[in-house]
Amino acid sequence: MSRRCEQKLTRLQAIVTERATWAEHLRQVKRMYGWLCEVEAILVKEAARTLAEPVSNESVGRRLDAWREQMVQLLETSPLSELEQESLRELLQVLSNLRPYLVQCYEREDFPRTNNDMERSIRALKTQYRRVSGRKNWNAYLLRYGRCVAYAPWWEQDETHRHHLQRQIAQLDRGRWRELRQQTTRAQQEQLTRFRFRHKRSSVLASLESRWTEATQSVSLP
Repeated sequence: MSRRCEQKLTRLQAIVTERATWAEHLRQVKRMYGWLCEVEAILVKEAARTLAEPVSNESVGRRLDAWREQMVQLLETSPLSELEQESLRELLQVLSNLRPYLVQCYEREDFPRTNNDMERSIRALKTQYRRVSGRKNWNAYLLRYGRCVAYAPWWEQDETHRHHLQRQIAQLDRGRWRELRQQTTRAQQEQLTRFRFRHKRSSVLASLESRWTEATQSVSLP
């Protein structure tokens, strides 16, 4: 056998060996992908309509809870790999945290299938800001005004929206107003903190260290 043939044979053997090594890992990935498809089949409204029972928040919630219990049993009894166990625990934790919000839309006929309308609205807001300010980046504008960026254009769309705003304001007492103002302030502060940590991480960390030092020095030791 020539040297070239020996090299090709060695390479072929290496490829076959590598394929066998990755075969089990590929099977694990397929199983994990199958779990995601099962969750999607439960939550997607069009898929849920194919069931015999009526589609409602309660019925979809029952199916989701039953699937979660099934996966918990699988996690406890089946010999899953370390990767599968870690991934399944993370998926179940995410579903547990989001459970109150995942099954609230099935009794609303006007609920959109996609977020295309929201994306178009955001694009229109950006375009409007760019035309007014001449700036391409609207982060500073968004961080300063928060949710009001979206509320103001909605109120100004037509007379119906303005009347709706006036009715809502007329029913608003001082206690509720303070509560809404605090919620808005907290939401803007969280967004601002994320922005600063992402783009000005060094200064944010230095500020936190300085505040921590001042706080520890101000505490009187026994």
